[in-house]
Amino acid sequence: MAIEDLKHQISRLPEQPGVYVYLDAGGQTLYVGKASHLRDRVGSYLNARGTSPRHDLLLDAAARLEVIVTDSVSEALMLEANLIKQRHPRFNIMLRDDKHYPFLVLTVAEPCPRVLVARRVERDGNVYAGPYMPSSLARRTMQLTHRVLGIRSCNEKIDGQRDRPCLEYDIGRCLAPCVAAICSDAAYATAVEKTRLLLGGRTGELVEQLTAEMTAAAEREAYEQAAHLRDGIRTLEALRGRQQKMATPAAGDRDAFGVKTGPSGTVLQVFLVRRGRVIDRVELMADAESAGAPESDVLGAAISQFYEDREVPPEIHVAHVPDDRDALEAWLGARAGRQVAIVVPRGPDRRGLLDLATRNASMAYQSRFSGGAAANYEALEQLREILGLASFPRRIECFDISTLQGAETVASMVVCEDGRMRRSDYRKFRVRTSIQPGGREKPDDFAAMHEVVQRRYQKILALGGPFPDLIVIDGGKGQLEAAYAALESLGLSNLVAVGLAKKEELVVTRDRPEPIALPVNHPSLLLLQRIRDEAHRVAVTFHRNARTARDLRSELDDIRGIGPRRRRALLEAFGSVSGVRRASREDLSAVVGTKAADAVLSHFARES
Repeated sequence: MAIEDLKHQISRLPEQPGVYVYLDAGGQTLYVGKASHLRDRVGSYLNARGTSPRHDLLLDAAARLEVIVTDSVSEALMLEANLIKQRHPRFNIMLRDDKHYPFLVLTVAEPCPRVLVARRVERDGNVYAGPYMPSSLARRTMQLTHRVLGIRSCNEKIDGQRDRPCLEYDIGRCLAPCVAAICSDAAYATAVEKTRLLLGGRTGELVEQLTAEMTAAAEREAYEQAAHLRDGIRTLEALRGRQQKMATPAAGDRDAFGVKTGPSGTVLQVFLVRRGRVIDRVELMADAESAGAPESDVLGAAISQFYEDREVPPEIHVAHVPDDRDALEAWLGARAGRQVAIVVPRGPDRRGLLDLATRNASMAYQSRFSGGAAANYEALEQLREILGLASFPRRIECFDISTLQGAETVASMVVCEDGRMRRSDYRKFRVRTSIQPGGREKPDDFAAMHEVVQRRYQKILALGGPFPDLIVIDGGKGQLEAAYAALESLGLSNLVAVGLAKKEELVVTRDRPEPIALPVNHPSLLLLQRIRDEAHRVAVTFHRNARTARDLRSELDDIRGIGPRRRRALLEAFGSVSGVRRASREDLSAVVGTKAADAVLSHFARES
């Protein structure tokens, strides 16, 4: 059935604003659109054949038509955005952001709340704030909650029964709720309420409270506390000034959308200007389904999706006006609480930023969709669909453990971004879990994986990112469970991890009882194998170097005062450790001096 068979239904559509939905014979949503006049807009599809291959495929596949009448075009725009997000229709232009701006979460669901970085908002009873742009602002704000308000940063279970506080309390970065004698539940609850004010943007109220506390502390001659509060107030006032600048619609606040479309897909570069300066650049992309779509349609979809969770500037610069500009401006104005204009800049001064964004979009298109980049992108997109990931797996981190009968256990972590290995982000770990009392080592791959994953993301939490879109574990179900246990101990259970078993090359997930078996030549499997093999190479190389260093270690290294240079001199003079042991005091003194010679003799005397 084609769209011509729906001609009778289209002729009876209402002449009102609303949303229309095309479905195929199986009931799957093909396309969601909005209209200020449903009958005219849907009727235009009857004469749309030949405009583009994309339109022809839609017209041939459409078997059913549904409409929803709304009171205004703005309501239709919001409903369209919600339906697209829920149904993921094949023929709508779905843009993906190459950046995932972080949120901050105040874990009020815990008895003793913390502030953590979150990748997305969850319905878990906690308080979320953000997204923060640029991402560094989230890290600085989180550090403020520690330094100024004393919110804890550890992941310990707090019951107030600890004997003494940790170093964080000593350096003034925690109130020490773990010690009831130092910080009561009521005192920590007050700090949590202040944190709510900070994360909620009510910095002015927080500054007033801290100013009153500073004055009171000075009056009772608690000058050290007063100085600490003073420094915190200055920091918060600087932050408030920045927030006010960002929120005030002033001359020079605008965003410019540069677009490049082609047979492989679409790339947009968005330049964000505040107070006359470019503060950030965001790249949006869509796959080949958007090929052939007019730039005005791409821009309309991009604007509605881009500003769903971002600050809206007074002006948005585009090269082509979207067909539904009036509806978009009304929707954006309602979100911003002021007038918003979508304009095509004319003057050379005003058009310069748009031209720059367009040139960057063209270069990004060539980089992303040429040769190997296109193959990597396709493999990552298929991986996203196979694993059901919420976002495009742009950054993948992979862990591998290397050991030999429990000796010199080490681990590696490698990073792959956009299908390319990022060597500057590689990390190597010496595993401590396997060390038993007496210095012996006991092999335990699961404990080693738990330790390494916990150490890695504990540090990332402290830094505030970047967090991976996918974690790959070299191993099966046991290693994967150990990794998830480490993530959950840090409050990062929202991160997604999979295991890749070596022998069968099966993809193991947590939420599926059976592993995923991909064809041996599947692009996503080949990509995962390449990342896993690189992690294995780094781990094995590190393990080999660790064994070599251990084997080259001499008994002379245990003697105080004998460093590498004196050790080399002794071995060259006497041939071996046994030769050094047999040497006289006079012979030793001639090589390393009297004091070092006495140390050598004392060491061997204790052994005999």
